[in-house]
Amino acid sequence: MRILVVEDEKRIADFVNRGLESAGYTVDLAENGEAALELIHAHDYDLVILDLMLPDMDGLSVLEKARNRKVSPPVLILSARGGVDDRVKGLELGADDYLVKPFAFVELLARVRALLRRGQSTPERLVVGDLSLDCVRRKASRGSEPVELAPKEFSILEYLMRNRGRPLSRTMIVEHVWDMEYDGLTNIVDVYIRHLRSKIDDRFPVKLIHTVRGIGYMLDLSETPGSSSDKPEEA
Repeated sequence: MRILVVEDEKRIADFVNRGLESAGYTVDLAENGEAALELIHAHDYDLVILDLMLPDMDGLSVLEKARNRKVSPPVLILSARGGVDDRVKGLELGADDYLVKPFAFVELLARVRALLRRGQSTPERLVVGDLSLDCVRRKASRGSEPVELAPKEFSILEYLMRNRGRPLSRTMIVEHVWDMEYDGLTNIVDVYIRHLRSKIDDRFPVKLIHTVRGIGYMLDLSETPGSSSDKPEEA
């Protein structure tokens, strides 16, 4: 899940960014309205968290322009302007929720998850064989055994499961999970795949994560030509 946070106050932006990334989300930051609109037009976000008091334009103008897109993400307004008129205007212009500063991060996270559930056309629970992933509660299990996953491990596994049977390159995984360009040198994907295999494959006879030679990785019950469940190839 990819979220855009539009906030010009660095302390708040960093606080929200750290919290959302710890919860397993990929986060982009924009400190003004122009940068926010450029990112919204360049990427398909699952959610936008929008401050109203921006240095170059009112956040409501950003909201209006974002809503003019053919497909626009849900928007959560996060603002110190907590008057009834402000909230009503924001909601009337198309915001999906409105949270007043100061706020508790646990409440922000609960609202983020609610909006993402509302906007999802994809399943909230993913199942491949005896592997189950609860995308709302962010819990995993294989058979009757719970599997403890770090946030990035969960995000990679979710991405693999949502693309069951489709080979995913290291570039695709890095850009989806870490929101950065893959430079061809880092072995970060291979390291995390090894961690995932140790948790969901090593103790079970049926292996689910397969290496697709020359491409990357795939999750499925059965292997496809050119794939194997052996240790990952060198990056």
